[in-house]
Amino acid sequence: MSIIRSLKQLLIVCLLSLPVLGHAQANDEQAQSLLTQLADASYAQKGKIAGEIARSGDERARGWLEAFSAGKLAKVEDSGKFVIVLSNRGRNWTVQDALTGDDLGEISRRDLDTIRVNNSLRSEIDGILSVIDLTVNDADKRLEAARGLRGNVDEAMAKKLTELMASEEDADVKATLDEALAIYKVEEQGDIGAVKTLSGSLNSEARAALNSATYSDDPALKQAAQDALASIETKLKWNRAAETLYFGLSLGSVLVLAAIGLAITFGVMGVINMAHGELIMLGAYTTWGMQQMLPGQPGLALILSIPAGFLVSALAGVAIERSVIQFLKGRPLETLLATFGISLVLQQLVRTVISPLNRTVVTPDWMSGSIMVNEALSLTLNRLYIIGFALVVFVGLMLIMRKTRLGLEVRAVTQNRAMARSMGIKATKVDIMTFALGSGVAGLAGVALSQITNVGPNLGQNYIIDSFMVVVFGGVGNLWGTLVAGLSLGTINQLLEPWAGAVLAKILVLVFIILFIQKRPRGLFPQKGRAAEG
Repeated sequence: MSIIRSLKQLLIVCLLSLPVLGHAQANDEQAQSLLTQLADASYAQKGKIAGEIARSGDERARGWLEAFSAGKLAKVEDSGKFVIVLSNRGRNWTVQDALTGDDLGEISRRDLDTIRVNNSLRSEIDGILSVIDLTVNDADKRLEAARGLRGNVDEAMAKKLTELMASEEDADVKATLDEALAIYKVEEQGDIGAVKTLSGSLNSEARAALNSATYSDDPALKQAAQDALASIETKLKWNRAAETLYFGLSLGSVLVLAAIGLAITFGVMGVINMAHGELIMLGAYTTWGMQQMLPGQPGLALILSIPAGFLVSALAGVAIERSVIQFLKGRPLETLLATFGISLVLQQLVRTVISPLNRTVVTPDWMSGSIMVNEALSLTLNRLYIIGFALVVFVGLMLIMRKTRLGLEVRAVTQNRAMARSMGIKATKVDIMTFALGSGVAGLAGVALSQITNVGPNLGQNYIIDSFMVVVFGGVGNLWGTLVAGLSLGTINQLLEPWAGAVLAKILVLVFIILFIQKRPRGLFPQKGRAAEG
């Protein structure tokens, strides 16, 4: 009885599976027919057949169309079997069965007839694939697909999009589809209502459609398109202004990092340190060196470079102070000349020990890319991190100056060195610690700069003059003044560059500072003390 029961169950399974097998066989026959038509058709007909493949409802359709667009859909000449080329290097190509997905190994390229495609067809297929993607469950993928349709909608697709919009629940996807349809209606139908839909769009395809409509013979359409473009241009100006401000703040944050260490040493010791730029360079090279020690881990190397860059530049600063500067106190001209000579020595030392060529520091993945605010404004992540890093360093220095004994002694020596000595403060020790702190912060500036520019022996020379301008403009020894001056000069320079050029912009900034110092010789935030009074 058990044997009979088992046979009955097996028979039932076989009977139930017959419709499935028959359906699969029918699908394969339909797929074979469509792919054969695609292979045999002319370029003018291939687009229509590609649309039929997309509408067939076959889950394999996307893979076929992607392979066709990439020129990797082929037919085996002997058997007529359709394959997808996985690797087309050498004489033998690695392929898989287009219908079953089975790996067929390698086949000689002479035995394969690749289905030809041109750029016009590729563009058409991209639109077809976007329509397929509009039916997936993931809203982000639907939004990306909808964005790809703008400027690529035809009459047949417009009807399909209208149907999809009726069932679309995501507001962003629906608005983007509406925009894609509006572009089509403006270009092909001259619809004034569609012009109003595009009046606030920042998309380039929408602007192109409106610009084309301004040449229309219909006065009403022409005027509506001109008004829409005027409103868009206003929005673009605001976005360009925001982008300029962002780049100005990022440049200003770099100047703050480069100048804040100089402000400390200049304010306390009255030393014009022309080697400050080379201390920045050492911090940048420390970042590069950490990445050589930790290959394949740029993120970890960058994090470790922050304390390492501070320490390397701080030790170099102590060495400079002990070997040269301590013997030249009170003689600013000799200090300037001596530190200028040290800067040349450090540059040549790097050229000899490492290389005169620039080195590239790899940016970690979490610092790459950008945040897209809208289609006309995006904020690069590396500059955003640098702005945040500069603010963190500034806050850290403020806490050191306000909350620690070192900060108290530094402020005392800055205001009156003789009185500070009489109160038992060791001014020499304060000088060493201050110079180490300022030099270490310069190293942190180098770590930040390594993420936006190449590292080379002349890196620091690009920022030393700007650093002195920031210190003088903000007020010698005043950290708040350095912050405000750095961000201000960076923004002013970025505003001037588009119409004056990079070189003339720097000249204009220099002229502005000279005129400003004539009126306020002690800077924006004057500070009482020996350096300021002298």
